[in-house]
Amino acid sequence: MKRLTVVLILGVLILSCKNEEKESGNDAYSGATDMSESLIYPEEKNFKSLRQVTYGGDNAEAYWSFDDKQIIFQSNNQKWGVNCDQMFLMNADETFTDSIAPPMISTGKGRTTCSYFLPDNKHIIYASTHLGGDDCPEVPEKENGKYIWPIYDSYDIFVADLEGNIVKQLTHEDGYDAEPTVSPKGDKIVFTSTRSGDLELYTMNLDGTDVKQITNELGYDGGAFFSPDGSKIIFRASRPKTEQDQKEYKELLAKGLVEPSDMELFICNADGSGMRQLTHLGKANWSPFFHPSGEKILFSSNFESDLGFPFNLYMIDIDGKNIKRITHGKTFEAFPVFSNDGKYLIFSSNRNNGGTRDTNLFIAEWQD
Repeated sequence: MKRLTVVLILGVLILSCKNEEKESGNDAYSGATDMSESLIYPEEKNFKSLRQVTYGGDNAEAYWSFDDKQIIFQSNNQKWGVNCDQMFLMNADETFTDSIAPPMISTGKGRTTCSYFLPDNKHIIYASTHLGGDDCPEVPEKENGKYIWPIYDSYDIFVADLEGNIVKQLTHEDGYDAEPTVSPKGDKIVFTSTRSGDLELYTMNLDGTDVKQITNELGYDGGAFFSPDGSKIIFRASRPKTEQDQKEYKELLAKGLVEPSDMELFICNADGSGMRQLTHLGKANWSPFFHPSGEKILFSSNFESDLGFPFNLYMIDIDGKNIKRITHGKTFEAFPVFSNDGKYLIFSSNRNNGGTRDTNLFIAEWQD
C-alpha cells in the first residue's frame, strides 16, 4: 500500500506445494503447527501461535475477507508464473509453497498493488497498471544513492470478482490512483491519488462516486486504513519541512518517485477533520493498522535501528502514548492486519526464509 513489493538488501534501507489440510470450524487456522513455537521469538508474548502461510517470493499486503474465510494478497513469486506483483486468493486455512500456486485473480498484466475485499465477500478492489501496458513497468534505480518508491501514473483502481473478471473501473483520472482500502462499515473506500498534483488521500463510495479529498498538505499521504467503527483513518505521511526538502520531494514526484525513508503516522476523522500527527519517532514509520479495540495502532518501524533495518512491528495508543514492541525479528516485519473478529493477525516477515530474501506471510493467533 504502497504496499509495495518488499525487497530486502542487507545493509540498505528496506522499503518494496501441496495445500495442507487444516481443521475445520471457526478456529480452522488457530492451532499451532509443529513449527509454531520455533517461529515465535521468546519476546513475542502477543502471539499465542504462529503459522507460516507462504514459502518463497515476496508476499505482502494480505487482507481478510469480511467473513474472515479468505485472504487476498500480492506476490511476485516467479515459480507461480509472474514477474512482478499480481493478486492471489487463498482460504484462510491454506498454506502454499512453490509447487502449487493459489489462484491468481488479477489480470496477469502490468503490476498490481493494494487489493482489498468488498463487504459482499464476492468482489475485491485493487490497483493495476495493465491499461498502461501488458509488461511489468520498469523498476527505478536508486536516485543519488537513495532508496525510492515508484509512483506509476498508469495505476487505476478496479473491482473484480473472485474469478478474476474485472467488473468495474473506479478511477479514470490521469496519474496515480492506488492504495485503496474499505471501511469496516462497508460504505467507503480511502485511496491515494496524484490528481491534485501531490500525493493526497481521498474517499469515495464503493461505486466510485462522491470522491472527496481529505488531506491537503505537501508530502506523501498513503497506506490508509479505517478504524473498526469506520469513524477514523490512520495513514503514513512524509512532511518535507525545509525549503530544500520540499524542492527534492517535488523533483522526485515529477519523476514519479518518492523517498520513503522519513515517514510518520497521522490520524484523522473519516472526513479528514481532526488531523494530528500520531508518531514523532523519526526514520520510517508505516503500514499502520487499527487494533480491534480501535484504541491502538499496530505499525512497522525502523526507529530503533542503526542501519535502516531491522523493521519490526510496534503498537501505540491512539493518543501517541505507550509504545510497545510486538515482534523481535532481525530483518523485516511489516503489513500487520487483524482479522475482522480480532482473533488473528496476518503479517509479512523475513523469518524462517532460509537466509534468502524471501518475504512470507504468517498468521498469528493474537493475545493481548
